[in-house]
Amino acid sequence: MSGETRPTPPSERLVSLDALRGFALLGILVVNSWVFAMPEATLANPTVYGDFTGVNYWAWFVGHVFAQQKFITIFTLLFGAGIILFLEGDKGGYSPAMLYVRRMGLLVVFGLAHAYLLWYGDILVAYGLCAFAVVLLRPLPAWALTVTGIALVAVPSLVEGVAGLVVDPATIASSWQPAPETLQREVAAYQGSWADQLEHRVPTAFQRQTTGLLSYTGLRVSGTMLLGMALYRWGVLTNRRSSRFYGWLVLGGASVGLATILTGVWYIEAANWAPEAALFWRQFNYWGSFALAGAYVGGVMLYSRWRPKGPLTRALAAVGRTAFSNYILQTVLATAIFYGHGLGLFGQVSRVEILGVVVAIWLVQVAASLLWLRYFRYGPLEWLWRVLTYGKRYPLRVDRSER
Repeated sequence: MSGETRPTPPSERLVSLDALRGFALLGILVVNSWVFAMPEATLANPTVYGDFTGVNYWAWFVGHVFAQQKFITIFTLLFGAGIILFLEGDKGGYSPAMLYVRRMGLLVVFGLAHAYLLWYGDILVAYGLCAFAVVLLRPLPAWALTVTGIALVAVPSLVEGVAGLVVDPATIASSWQPAPETLQREVAAYQGSWADQLEHRVPTAFQRQTTGLLSYTGLRVSGTMLLGMALYRWGVLTNRRSSRFYGWLVLGGASVGLATILTGVWYIEAANWAPEAALFWRQFNYWGSFALAGAYVGGVMLYSRWRPKGPLTRALAAVGRTAFSNYILQTVLATAIFYGHGLGLFGQVSRVEILGVVVAIWLVQVAASLLWLRYFRYGPLEWLWRVLTYGKRYPLRVDRSER
């Protein structure tokens, strides 16, 4: 990757990186909300539960085309970049390797608590475990990180493509189109008490962290982290490239990504959402999401450069600076709305109504993040993670002179 670069003040780089992280974190909720509010199977096959016509179809369409796998891809790229940032930063005499192991170990612990106590869709366990492996490749040059990252990302896609050719569609159908009683058991579990929810949450989280991690998530996450390292080294994620570069990234990424993803929608609808098309249709968004995520990266970099102190940039950056806390807060708020220990709306809301909940949570998170950072240096979980990593208590409150 070549192109013009320009020196960027450290403060601007930090703001653009934080804004991109906040943008990704908020966008992740669009897709996560589907499984906060509906049976898990709707994530892959939205026709199995709930109204899928009219405005509810278009609510799914917009979420699938513009959000599904795009924002989590950006978030994972940034996590990969964060590995380099952490290890290259000043550690005040501490061993970087020791701190890194402790930091990622703590992330796994946080993730396990998140997955088994609150929500099975946790990504922190995968991030923490994959980070132990990808850090070993950090010394590689950016081009080697890119090649290795793409190779790892390609493995699940190739496996699914081959499986689509040789596996009996009847085998796929049980997960692609679960029986109505299976869906109803899940609805009943999440409309019930916290203890009732464990019936579905525990085995689902365990599957995701074992066979799911080894066969799919771990490979995509690890590969994407390596790509994030490369993009950091090339200055793409730190707003060091030229505006022309980011403009082409927006144009090229959007064109390729949207064309690929829309072709996938056409393909699965032409197949009438049949099980024999299930594994093939996933590939369109699997790869198209990387291109569209690139377009989003370019757009946020350009906007942050144009309005580094604008209200939107500041709002996104505030969410990004408290991304760990906000990730867990999304779960707390969404489960309080949809699960039985809260309002118990699981399985009872339409896709349009789910989008309304998403917007409401966004507003809460933006306002809370901006207000919190007026008085505190870190998000609450960021502070706890830092204290446990270094074994040292850091000041949390902002001095009045710094406001």
